[in-house]
Amino acid sequence: MRIGIFGGAFNPPHKGHVLAAKTAALSENLDLLIVIPTGTPPHKQMPAMTPPPDIRLLMTENAFSGTKDTVISDMEVFSGDSNYTIDTVAVLQKKYPDATFFLLVGNDMYDTLDTWKDSEKLLKAVTPVLLPRDVTPVSSSQIRGLLPGRDGLQYLSEENYSLIIRHRYYDAKPDWQWLQSKAYAMLDERRIPHVKACEVSAIELSEHWGADVDAAREAAILHDITKKLDFNENMCIIAEHGHVTNNYNIYEAKLLHSVTAALLAKSVFGVSDTVAHAIKVHTTGCANMSLLDKIIYLADYIEATRDFPTVPKLRQLAFENIDKAMIMGLEMVVGDLLSRGITPNNSTYEALRDLGAK
Repeated sequence: MRIGIFGGAFNPPHKGHVLAAKTAALSENLDLLIVIPTGTPPHKQMPAMTPPPDIRLLMTENAFSGTKDTVISDMEVFSGDSNYTIDTVAVLQKKYPDATFFLLVGNDMYDTLDTWKDSEKLLKAVTPVLLPRDVTPVSSSQIRGLLPGRDGLQYLSEENYSLIIRHRYYDAKPDWQWLQSKAYAMLDERRIPHVKACEVSAIELSEHWGADVDAAREAAILHDITKKLDFNENMCIIAEHGHVTNNYNIYEAKLLHSVTAALLAKSVFGVSDTVAHAIKVHTTGCANMSLLDKIIYLADYIEATRDFPTVPKLRQLAFENIDKAMIMGLEMVVGDLLSRGITPNNSTYEALRDLGAK
């Protein structure tokens, strides 16, 4: 057998890794490619926000999924040691005693092979194969640099990008179009115009009041992602997350979407506690609301598709005095609910008291 060995941190594994490996396997007429993510690399320190070894293994499996004549090995990930290539090759030689081995390496590694542990012995055991540079236009380190700026999606598999965003590995922030598409897919189509308009209002209010625009956009995009779910579906999400809710009465059941949207925004999209809280209180308000909480509450209320009689006044007030706008909005909700014989949620009264409403 002609066996290729492709090791590395794969931090993260990307489409360039896969294409380069396929190209090398074809050019060397390999029968088998063994991809080996490192556990604890002996030659470098892993950067901050790096996924643990088992997650990098999973990500490598995702990236190479469906690649012909390729296996992903966990032999280094779970060894518990700093693994040197010569040791890994020795293990493989015992497993495949009649094989010829080819070591796939990039330019930077190829140029330093003579400095590797037991390099002379290693180069007798394997034939180095230089990975083609023209099919790997970007490196893992460059991708890590792109992800905090909401870039880099194009270089990663969908599964791995979702995983990275869920845990915010590499301090990643979601691509806006990707986040919008994911959120819209969770909505009733009729609600999408509202969410789009809410995002616009959240941006405008954040820019006006000096709040974190990115946080406001994330909250606005995700604030209604569980709106179409029924009571039982919402309660299942709450139970799955081990979350304790108020004892909602039957009239307040629709308020559950705020709680569950906040839970999913955090567990699926990795939002901060601050963003999750703004989503959670966007229907009822609460005491001690942050600026972001107020912005999302009002953006949901005054966005461009809203057309109730007092919305022009509320929109104007939101850009003049945000606390007075909050009082006006909360009092309107209380008045509407009472007129329909519904007792408002206690959090709404707490918000009004905290804002100094008379």
